[in-house]
Amino acid sequence: MRWNLKSKPEQHKVQALQSQLKVDEIVAELLVSRGIETFEEARLFFRPTLADLHDPYLMKDMDTAVQRIEKAIISGENIMVFGDYDVDGTTAVSLVASYLKTIYPNVTTYIPDRYLEGYGVSFKGIDYADDNSISLIIALDCGIKSINHVAYAKEKNIDFIICDHHRPGETIPDAVAVLDPKRTDCEYPYDELCGCGIGFKLIQALGLNRSQTTEDLVEYLDLVATAIAADIVPMTGENRILAKFGLEVINSNPRPGIKALIHQVKKEVLTITDVVFIIAPRINAAGRIKHGNHAVELLSEFDFDQATEFAREIELYNSERKELDKQITVEALNQIIENQEKDKFSTVVYQENWHKGVIGIVASRLIETYYRPTLVFTKSGDKLAASARSVFGFDVYNALEACSEHLEQFGGHMYAAGMTLAEENYEKFKNAFENEVKRTILEEQREPQINIDMELNFTDIDEKTIRILKQFEPFGPQNMHPVFVAKMVFDTGYGKSMGLNDEHLKLFVKQNNSMGLAAIGFGLGKKYSSVVNRKRIDIIYSIDENEWNGKTTLQLNLKDLQESQL
Repeated sequence: MRWNLKSKPEQHKVQALQSQLKVDEIVAELLVSRGIETFEEARLFFRPTLADLHDPYLMKDMDTAVQRIEKAIISGENIMVFGDYDVDGTTAVSLVASYLKTIYPNVTTYIPDRYLEGYGVSFKGIDYADDNSISLIIALDCGIKSINHVAYAKEKNIDFIICDHHRPGETIPDAVAVLDPKRTDCEYPYDELCGCGIGFKLIQALGLNRSQTTEDLVEYLDLVATAIAADIVPMTGENRILAKFGLEVINSNPRPGIKALIHQVKKEVLTITDVVFIIAPRINAAGRIKHGNHAVELLSEFDFDQATEFAREIELYNSERKELDKQITVEALNQIIENQEKDKFSTVVYQENWHKGVIGIVASRLIETYYRPTLVFTKSGDKLAASARSVFGFDVYNALEACSEHLEQFGGHMYAAGMTLAEENYEKFKNAFENEVKRTILEEQREPQINIDMELNFTDIDEKTIRILKQFEPFGPQNMHPVFVAKMVFDTGYGKSMGLNDEHLKLFVKQNNSMGLAAIGFGLGKKYSSVVNRKRIDIIYSIDENEWNGKTTLQLNLKDLQESQL
C-alpha cells in the first residue's frame, strides 16, 4: 500500500479557526482539511439541527409532485410506490409508502424481481399497475433514464413521479415530476442525497402541506440513515444531519423491523459503521437471494413478533449470500489466473451460472486481490448482466459510457454501476473496456493507498482531543475517520498474532517515553515479524475505543505498519 500523507492546510486558516473555536491545532487542522473554515461551518458540523435541512420545495418539480399526489388522494386514485431491490430502494419504498398510508389507504408497493425484471422501472411493474387500476407510480432510487418506460405508462394513462439521485442522461423522462438534484436545471443546494433521502424530502414537502414539522417525521430517519450508510454517499451537508438524527432513532426507538435485526446480532449501540456492516447486508440479502419484497415487509412491519419472524428469514438469506460470494470469488480468481489476466488494467470475468444477487459483492472482493476496475458478468435471461466496482479516483461510469456502443443499458455512479449486453458482444466489450481503462487510469490509481490526515505523536493524544474526535461522527465519504501516522513506535513485548490462521495482530505500543497503548491490526497478522524484539516501526492508525465487560478503554486501530527507516 502507498502511504499518502495529505498536504497541510493553509496555516493562517488553521490558526483563525483555532482561535474562534478555542480548540487544539490538531482539531482545527482536521476541520480545515474537511473544508470547515468558519465558526458557523463548525457549528453546522458539530451541532447540526433539523432546522438546518433545506426547504424541500427548492428542489425542481417538488411543487408539481406534491400537487399530483394531493390530486390522487382527493380523487381516490390508487398509488403505487416503486423502488429498486437494494437497501436504498427498499428503505425508500418503506418510507414513502408507510408515510402515505398514515394519510391515505389506497397505497401499494412494488419491488422488481432482480432476476426476472432487472434493475429499475420495469414494463412488468407498469403492467401490474395497469391491471390493478393504479394511475400514479412514485418511483424511488430509479427512473431517471426510464424514458421508454414512462412513455409506455403514459399510453396506459399512468402518471410517474420520479425520485432519483443517479446521473441523468441527455433526455429527462416525460414524467409529471422528476425529483433529482443532479439535474443540470435543478438548483437545490445539495445534490448528494441518496434515493431514500429524496423520498424523505418528498414526505417533508407533503408534511408541510399538513402543517407537520420535520420533528414530526423523525421516526422515519432510521430508514434514511440506513440508506445513507449503505449507499456510501458523502457524509456531508444534509446527509450528515439525516444520518446523525437517524442514528439516534436507531439506537433509541427504531421501527420494529430494524429493532428485530439488531436483536439478531445482539449489539446494544450501533455506529454508522455497524449500520454498513450489520444492518445493510441483511436488508440487501433479501433482494440478492430471494426478493426485495421481503425487505419492505420487514421494514414496514409494526408488530415486533412478526418483524422478528421476518428478521429470522432474512438472517438465513444472509448466511446463504455469504456462502455464495465466497464460492464465486474463488471461481473468479481462478478464472483470472487461468486466462493469464493477472497483469491487466481491468478485471472482466463471466460465468453463466454465477448468482446475479452477489456479483457486486464479488467484484468488491476481487479488487482486494487485483486492485483495478472490476466487472463481474453472469447470464440473465438471454442477456449478460454485470456489476461494476471501481478503485479510488477512477470513474467507472465514464469508462462504461465510452464503451456504451457494446452495451444495451447501463447506469450507476463513479464507483459502482450495473449493465446488460448481448452475449455476442461480451468479448468486444471486454476488450474495449480494458483499452479504455488502460488509456484513462492514472498510475497512482493502480495501487491501493491509505490517506493519512497528519502525523500525531502519542504524547499529543489526550482525553479532550479524543472527546472532540468522537464528535466528528458519523463518519463516511468526505468525512472519514481521522487517520494518523506515528513514527519510531515499538511493541513492549506483549505483541502477538491472533484469530483464525493468525491473520490479525494485537500489540501494546509505546513511542519514546509515552504511555503504552493497546493496538489491534485486522488483517496485519503477517507483519508480526516486523514488531518482534522491540523493533522500531511506523504505524498508520485511527483512535478507537474498545468495550469489554462494561469497561471502555482507548485502543488504536492499525491500518498498516512498516519498519522505521533509521
